[in-house]
Amino acid sequence: MKHIKSKYEILRQKIYIVIHGSGTIAGKTFDLILLGTILLSLVLIMMTSISKYDDKYHQFFIIGEWIITIFFSIEYILRIISNKRPLNYIFSFYGIVDLLSLLPMYLSFFIPGSEVLSVIRSLRLLRLFAILDLIPILNQSSHIKESLKASTNKIIVFVYFVIVMSIILGTIMFTVENGHSGFTNIPNSIYWCIVTMTTVGYGDIAPITPIGKAIASFIMIMGYGIIAVPTGIVTAELAKNRRSNVKNNCPKCKTFIYNEFANYCYNCGEKFIHEEIEIRK
Repeated sequence: MKHIKSKYEILRQKIYIVIHGSGTIAGKTFDLILLGTILLSLVLIMMTSISKYDDKYHQFFIIGEWIITIFFSIEYILRIISNKRPLNYIFSFYGIVDLLSLLPMYLSFFIPGSEVLSVIRSLRLLRLFAILDLIPILNQSSHIKESLKASTNKIIVFVYFVIVMSIILGTIMFTVENGHSGFTNIPNSIYWCIVTMTTVGYGDIAPITPIGKAIASFIMIMGYGIIAVPTGIVTAELAKNRRSNVKNNCPKCKTFIYNEFANYCYNCGEKFIHEEIEIRK
């Protein structure tokens, strides 16, 4: 027996096509309006931080931000209603970001000034990849994620080494400088060591003794190597990950194959012969 959809189901389907259907004209139009609204919201938030504009147009900024917040609130509710599995959306990355982008304005009733946290809406601009059909570019983040995960243990050991060195060198500098030029205690000396080692160099604390300057020079030179090590670790893992994924590329256009069971390349349409092309399981 053929299922007859109710008016509510038809309405929900239409809403879903507009909100989630980035491949349709209505969906693209809605997404572009949404992105434009997000950008407008970010501009309003930035303008409120400039005193001369906020003093003159404060009321306008607040009203505009509330209109945008109400628009986002309605959109968030419609996304939940139109989804057959609303909990999947609510607890998804985009669902959490959408919710967090609403809260600052409502929290401003209880915590004055919290509306500036609405800048989290900038994360919603990630939908631009879906709108412009740039999902393959966004999916490249999986390679970075895998490389960072593979590098975690090495980076933890490296950070531990840096912390230990900062404590030792900071303590030595406290002893050498003997409380002069800001080296009044070990925590301050460790702070100076970290600032110097990372080549930030605020200049609020500086050694004055010859031995202290010599040690500082050593720390500065060592800092360049410290900056390069984590980059080298992650780069090596990225290269390794890249080599392991070469066999997942389309033999014709070299596009990465995300679906291991795909029969055709989504980029050039090349047909895959799975007996001849090995797809990673």
